[in-house]
This record gives sequence, C-alpha cells and structure tokens, in this order.
Amino acid sequence: MLNVPSQSFPAPSSQQRVASGGRSKVPLKQGRSLMDWIRLTKSGKDLTGLKGRLIEVTEEELKKHNKKDDCWICIRGFVYNVSPYMEYHPGGEDELMRAAGSDGTDLFDQVHRWVNYESMLKECLVGRMAVKPAVPKDYREEKNVLNGMLPKSQVSDTLAKEGPSSPSYDWFQTDSLVTIVIYTKQKDINLDSVIVDHQDDSFRAETIIKDYSYIIHMGLSHEIQEDFSVRVVENVGKIEIVLKKKENTSWKRLGHPLENHNLLIPKKDTGLYYRKCQLISKEGVTHDTKLFCLMLPPSTHLQVPVGQHVYLKLTITGTEIVKPYTPVSDFLLSEFKEPVLLNNKYIYFLIKIYPAGLFTPELDHLHIGDFVSVSNPEGNFKISQFQELEDLFLLAAGTGFTPMVKILNYALTNIPGLRKVKLMFFNKTEDDIIWRSQLEKLAFKDKRFDIEFVLSAPTSEWNGKRGYISPALLSQFLKRSLDNSRVLICICGPTPFTEQGIRLLHDLNFSKDEIHSFTA
Repeated sequence: MLNVPSQSFPAPSSQQRVASGGRSKVPLKQGRSLMDWIRLTKSGKDLTGLKGRLIEVTEEELKKHNKKDDCWICIRGFVYNVSPYMEYHPGGEDELMRAAGSDGTDLFDQVHRWVNYESMLKECLVGRMAVKPAVPKDYREEKNVLNGMLPKSQVSDTLAKEGPSSPSYDWFQTDSLVTIVIYTKQKDINLDSVIVDHQDDSFRAETIIKDYSYIIHMGLSHEIQEDFSVRVVENVGKIEIVLKKKENTSWKRLGHPLENHNLLIPKKDTGLYYRKCQLISKEGVTHDTKLFCLMLPPSTHLQVPVGQHVYLKLTITGTEIVKPYTPVSDFLLSEFKEPVLLNNKYIYFLIKIYPAGLFTPELDHLHIGDFVSVSNPEGNFKISQFQELEDLFLLAAGTGFTPMVKILNYALTNIPGLRKVKLMFFNKTEDDIIWRSQLEKLAFKDKRFDIEFVLSAPTSEWNGKRGYISPALLSQFLKRSLDNSRVLICICGPTPFTEQGIRLLHDLNFSKDEIHSFTA
C-alpha cells in the first residue's frame, strides 16, 4: 500500500502560517478564484472523467496519470483527478505537478495540512488506492505479534527510538465527581499543553508532548455537567481533569474507547479538531481591520500558546473554507469593554476584511451570537527560544503584527534578563496602523519597549520613517544592548516582506537561530 499519513490545502504563504521559508502564490487568471472553483464543482460537470464511477486504483495505474491534462494525486489513500483544478490552485500548476501520478500526502502535509481537501476536491474523487496484501519479511519476527499487540518491551523500544515515553492515565470517583489523571512523565507540561473537549457524548483530552499528542478519547458511560476543571502539577507532569456528574451514582466504568484513544502519535498525524465558538463582539480597529471576540464553549479547555495560530472554519455556499489566524491577547486592549467573564474563555482576533475576498466578508457578516468553528493550536514557535534572552526585535508589516501581540506581552512580563524590546511596524498609511495609541502608551509606560512606525505611502505631514524594509533601516534599528547580548528577531508580514527581511538579516550576520519568521 502507498504511504498514507494523516489529515488536511494552504499555501504556506497563508496568514500566520508559521514557517522559516515559504512558497509564493502564483497570480491566477481572471475567473479562476476560489469562488469560481466552488461554482465549477457545483455545475454538474464531470471533473473526474469517469462519469460518476469510483474505482480502485493500483499503484501502477496511478503512475500513468502524471501529465498536466491527466494528473491524478493520492492523498491519504484517496485518489483525485486534479487536472481541472490546475488553473485554480493558488500555488500554481508546478506545485501540483510535484505529486503527479504519486502519493502526495507528505508534500501536502508540508504545505496544505489545514485545508479541507475532502470538501474542496470531492467532485474530483477517482476512488481509493488498492491495498496490497502484506507479506511478512520473516515468520520468526511475525510470530512475536499477538493479536496486533507488540510485547510491552517492543512498544517501549519503539517509542524510545521515535519519541517521548508513552503517558498513561487512570480515573477515580467520589459521589459527585470523576477525576481523570494523566501521567505524562514530562516536567515541562503546563495548561497550554492540555486541550479538553466534551461534545455530545464524546470526551476528548489531547496533551501536547514535544511533537507528539497523547489522546484520551472516550464515549463516557454517564452524563456529566458542561463545566469541568483542569489542573497541572508541573514538577511531576501530572494532569487532573475533574468532571462533575449529572447524577450522584457510582460509575462501573469510565466509558468506551473512540478514535485514537490512549495513543501517543506524532502531532502532524492527529488531524485538526474543531469546536464551535460563539461570536461575542466585533469592533473596528482601523478602516479595514476589526477585532473579533469569540467565546469558547463551557465544555472546552483551550489556551493558545504564544506564537501559535488556530484555524477558523466557515461553510460558504456548501463548501467548508478554512483560514489560519493568530489570536491576540487582551494585553493592549485597555480601551476594549470586554464582558465580565474569565479571560481564558475568550479568543481575540485582529482580522483585515478584504471586500473582494471569500472568507473575511463572510466572517464580517456574522451576527453577534453566531458560531465559528475553531481548531486546536498549531505552530512551531517554542517559548524556550526566550531563554536567557536580552534583546528582542520585532519586524511586522500590516496584520503581520498579530503574532507580535502575545510575544510582546510575554516578553515584557516573563523574561527577567530582558533589556530591550523594539518593534518596527511597517504600514502603507497612518490610517492602517493597528493599535497605534496603545503601542505609544506602552512605550511611554515601559522604558524597555520602543516602537518605530514606517510608512510606504504617507501624507506630506508625516514626520516619521518612510519606505520599505531595507538594509539602512534594519542596520540602524537592530542595535544590541551589549556587543554579545543574546538576541531573537521575529518577523511577520506578506511573503515578499518576510523573504526580503530574512535575506537582509542574514546579510547583517544574524544567525538562523536568532531569527524566527511567521508567514502572513
């Protein structure tokens, strides 16, 4: 059988996708937008060339379909004829052709993991890959496998080679409570590491351990109340999830296992898990950017770590559309009148509305009380990058400012040896600057923080810096507090801005370890 990993199409150049590099989008011909593609898929036209039949595809058959006008690609065991999609693909035809006539799952996961390809390409589905019968290499090796279970020593050996040692869990109860205890065997676990959801009869707890996820996923044997509590004992890596029983009866068992229950699997293979969040408020911040406040369900525990993003999902004309956004903290929201409820029940987003776009106008048309699906957090930024940090430089363009909000907040409140934080914020005009007055107030209040605005199309009255990212601007801006001070530079903005910035930073002799880019 062909290699089939896990779940999800964006360009890495999509909003707040965390990456060190990125692929530029290719200009599409007129009439080849996402909405045009959706219209084509609903037109009734045969996009597979098979007149509605689904077939089983062998590896040999797949290899034959490797040309632009006859291009089949396998993603997670399903084969799609992507020839009709070629002209609609934001990354261009060449990007799709890299996987022509082959299993494109790994390539897809590198750049498109979050996109709902099943919805986008459902009218292009050719069929399933044929499964080859497995032939054991060695009978002596085969007989060690009992009922699909490896002996315990082999399990631990495998995990020792591939990842952290596997956690375990237990549960106990009182008359009114059920406590699930997860023993992670790690010491760097905190509340950000744990995501808990109770939806309908399904209880799911995902613990992030390095690049792996340990999942508890069960259909509970009895009903519980909506709210629950999560506690982490950091020095021993123990997590306690306390559930409230609806009825004070004794449970004979916790429940029955669901998908991936009690498994430690690579995080990239877990797929995206969503919950519906309610729109509480939206307020104008600039002429084209709004602050959205979403409330998590009472039956969810989720805290988005610093430097990570989530995916928002809406169904538009019958097709699920997904876009990544980085939540902002309420740190700069002194003028925002928020509801009097716990902060960790809210997620805030600064989102630029594109009138000719597909997703953001739909988001903007939502009414207070409507729902948006929000995924688990993703991203490769690690708080450990702040260890012993002395100078932090932030380079942001437009809504590339959003990852910097939580980074700024965390740095100024949690890094004891920090001497200097500087933000260079690039925009077109003064009207485009997000939270300008709040940034200026912060610079006045905290002497470690300094803000510089750079405008590419200012009015004649503008007295500040002008232009685009350049060697002259950066060399003047990136002055260390000491000759050998420990530095981190974070950069985020449109792909050309980020790519140019990284090249200039390397030219200025900053090392790869001193630079972290978020691609907007």
